[in-house]
Amino acid sequence: MEIGKATKGAGGRKGRERKKAVTKSVTAGLQFPMGRIARFMKKGRYAQRTGTGAPIYLAVLEYLAVEVLELAENAARDNKKNRINPRHLQLAVRNDEELGKLLHGVTIASGGVLPNINPVLLPKKSKAGESEAKPAATKSPIKLRLK
Repeated sequence: MEIGKATKGAGGRKGRERKKAVTKSVTAGLQFPMGRIARFMKKGRYAQRTGTGAPIYLAVLEYLAVEVLELAENAARDNKKNRINPRHLQLAVRNDEELGKLLHGVTIASGGVLPNINPVLLPKKSKAGESEAKPAATKSPIKLRLK
């Protein structure tokens, strides 16, 4: 066979050069193997019929779970703990901007809240020069008479 010549297909049709195969994973823009997940879903008999979007949805859920667990692991390590508890999940989700937006209306049981003190409630910082310049003005007149 010569290179570049079209080969004869079935039924006498002229065959065209095949395009390079594009996987479902590349089409969906994911790293997970969509074909393999689809095969496992069919083999597992989770439903009589599975749509083409089902493995993609499942892969996205798996990605989100891995992301949350990785951030929660970092939060647990920061608190010098070996186990992830709901508090670590809460800290992981609320400190991440995108996950916080996604899970905005979600309540995590026993998660607590982020440590936050409004700056208005904090005591005002006094300047060093002002406190040394007027020490007598802060004392009451009664205490001055007693001396």
